[in-house]
Order: sequence, then C-alpha cells, then structure tokens
Amino acid sequence: MANSLFAFRSIRKVAFTSSASASVKWKGGVSLVQGASRGIGLEFAKQLLEKNDKGCVIATCRNPNGATGLLDLKNRFPERLDVLQLDLTVESTIEASAKSIKEKYGSLNLLINASGILSIPNVLQPETTLNKVEKSSLMLAYEVNAVGPILVIKHMSSLLKVGGTGIERDVAVVANLSARVGSIGDNRLGGWHSYRASKAALNQLTKSVSVEFGRKKDPVICILLHPGTVDTDLSRPFQRNVPEGKLFTKEFSVQKLLNIINNIKSHDNGKFFAWDGQEIPW
Repeated sequence: MANSLFAFRSIRKVAFTSSASASVKWKGGVSLVQGASRGIGLEFAKQLLEKNDKGCVIATCRNPNGATGLLDLKNRFPERLDVLQLDLTVESTIEASAKSIKEKYGSLNLLINASGILSIPNVLQPETTLNKVEKSSLMLAYEVNAVGPILVIKHMSSLLKVGGTGIERDVAVVANLSARVGSIGDNRLGGWHSYRASKAALNQLTKSVSVEFGRKKDPVICILLHPGTVDTDLSRPFQRNVPEGKLFTKEFSVQKLLNIINNIKSHDNGKFFAWDGQEIPW
C-alpha cells in the first residue's frame, strides 16, 4: 500500500512538473479567448498580445479559416498567437482544444468566454412581446450563451488550476461576458426574453462554479463582465435608441474590462461587474 501511494505521488509530481515546464516559456502567462473571430473577442486577443509581449494567447472560434481579422492578427504575432477551432455547440471540439492546450502549454492563467448571440437573421430575434417567444429561440440562446461557456470552464478547469500558481496574480481568472440585461433585479423594461434568460442562466452557472472553486480552495476565481453597449455586429441592429455617449468602441470597452481583470482579487470571486468596475445586482 505504501509503495502504491508513493508511486501515485510520484506520478502526480511528474505530471505537475511537466505541465509547469510546458508553460515556463511564457513568462507573461497563457490566455485563452473563446469566441475571438470578431468583435469584442478579437479585440481581447489583440490587446492581450499588444500589452504583454511575454505572454501567449490562444484564440478559438468556430471557423478559423473564415476569421480574417484573426488570421491578420496571427500574421502579426506568429509566435505568440495560437488559433484553434472550437464550436460551443459541439462539446467534442471543446475537449479537443483542451487536449491541445494541455499538450503544448500545460496551463492557463486566464480564460475569457466572449461568445454570445442576440440575433440571427431569419433564425433568432429579440422578442418584444410574449407572443413572439419561440422554444427554438430560447433553446439556441441558452445553448450558446450559457451552456457553452460553462462546458469550456469544465474542460479547461484542470489547466486553470495549474495556471493559478500565477504569473502576476496568485490565482487564475475566468471572465465570462454577460450583460446587464441578464440582471433580474435590474430588469425594468422586460422583453428580449431569450437573451435575458440565457444571460441570467450564465450568471447563475458562473456563480455556482465560483462557489465550487472557492469551497475546494482551487486557485481559480470566476467573474462576470458587462461590456456596455459596444459597436459590434451583435449590437448594430439595435443601436438606434442608445443614448449619446453610451455606444462604446471595442477598444474602449476591452481596455476597461482588462483593467478589471488585471486588478481582480480573490475576494471578488463570483461577482458581476460593469465595464466601469461597478457591481451589478443579480
């Protein structure tokens, strides 16, 4: 029995050492941006690469060959940007990405889940009345906006726990992009049933995961971020009623969100922040 226990500890030590040495090359850490083909996700990848010349970024999207902006970024940072195929609705692609990251890097210091859907022509539109709610819209929004990001955390969790040994922080960080409209307490207008409900579900799932990491004393914290109304393809059809000065550029929003991420502390685990650092009610 003693020999078996010693063997187990030895194997575990070798596995941990191997994982740590795989990422030692990147003194600035290893970051994963899920949903990086365009919009906020692409801007996250860009700013992470530009602001940290010792770090590596892994960017994922459904169709890397069609992600022209991401391919241009890869040409600028060929050594520090990896692009992987990941479809949130196909769990096997999430598993494959996790395996690839483990083999090449051994750890993750930061995970940003940036994917989200609000509307798809002829498929999904924000509902203005109850009569327009359809089961297919509810299920699609839930699958992409809530289920997908949690499955990414599930498969990346072992890498995050190793990355929690820290480069500048003493914990790894998971940042899920949510939305103020996902707040139940802040809902005064109604409508947008599928989108609101899916973001509220993401908030609850992320909170639950943060509690589990905390209870197990894992060196990982989870936060939720509201980027504001950003000038992207997601918001473009709905910008008409945005108040003057409240439509942000991708550059501005991501700069603010990265400032929150970079200054996050262990006691912020499970919190929901707006772009300006203010907490949002559940």
